[in-house]
Amino acid sequence: MIIRPRRLRANQKIRDLVRETVLTKNDLIMPLFIDENLNAGDKKEIPSMPNQYRFSIDGVVEECKEIADLGIPAVILFGIPRYKDEIASSAYDKNGVIQKSIRKIKDELGDELLIIADTCLCEYTSHGHCGLIKDNKVLNDETLEILSKIALSYAESGVDVVAPSDMMDGRVGRIRSVLEENDYKDVAIMSYAAKYASSFYGPFRDAAESSPKSSIKDRKTYQMDYGNSREALREIELDINEGADMVLVKPALPYLDILKMAKENFNVPVGGYCVSGEYSMIEAAAQNGWLNREEAIMEALYCIKRAGADFIITYWAKEVANLL
Repeated sequence: MIIRPRRLRANQKIRDLVRETVLTKNDLIMPLFIDENLNAGDKKEIPSMPNQYRFSIDGVVEECKEIADLGIPAVILFGIPRYKDEIASSAYDKNGVIQKSIRKIKDELGDELLIIADTCLCEYTSHGHCGLIKDNKVLNDETLEILSKIALSYAESGVDVVAPSDMMDGRVGRIRSVLEENDYKDVAIMSYAAKYASSFYGPFRDAAESSPKSSIKDRKTYQMDYGNSREALREIELDINEGADMVLVKPALPYLDILKMAKENFNVPVGGYCVSGEYSMIEAAAQNGWLNREEAIMEALYCIKRAGADFIITYWAKEVANLL
């Protein structure tokens, strides 16, 4: 007897019926860039990320209304401040770009949209690194105090989730302690637990103006080595033990094995960040006619979900919500 698996691939209806992995709107998180330097209502396209924009504070509120109307449950916010210095003081300013945005979005939308705020220093430091610098070294313990101040300022502004993306040792525990001490027990932590020192972040650094500008030219002393996988499990376990409610693997597509390992080893929600370089590669290839853009987008996101992601941060969230 010939075994014929092709019977279950014969047409779209039967393929849909037996599909193991399902992608829904509830899996999507839309990243948004908010530029304090833009005038009210303005937006500015990001050259290396076609169809992605920096928004003014007022403009991002309108964008969030559209995202909520599409049924996307969450956004993650990244800020471009007017002022940068060596200690990222704009990042924890009560009237900073993200703090103002959180309050305005919450005033307009309430609980219709989950607000996640990226919690890091790189967009706010003059040197572009995720930690404080002294004697040509990125400092770990001294940076934790700044990170906890940023997280607390976001909580005070009404954020739902803080997302430390810095990869400093012990930062989740410090943030969790400060939130608890100040009675923000309900603010969740989504930790970038396995964040690799990746070449796929280039367009993001263009968008957020966060490229390293000091004599330390890369982030390899604190972001993970792409040759390691067991280390990722250790990082994830540490963050969970320190109080992370959700964990994130970044980037997603080159690290599907890490996503799968995380899902199989830990009982917390695991997300994948389909990063700017992954986005821009597909967009560039599609513009050149080298692949079917819509098919490639859906395949990429389904692969991230199949690997084990409970949620996906993706710049295609709005478009995919429409397709779904």
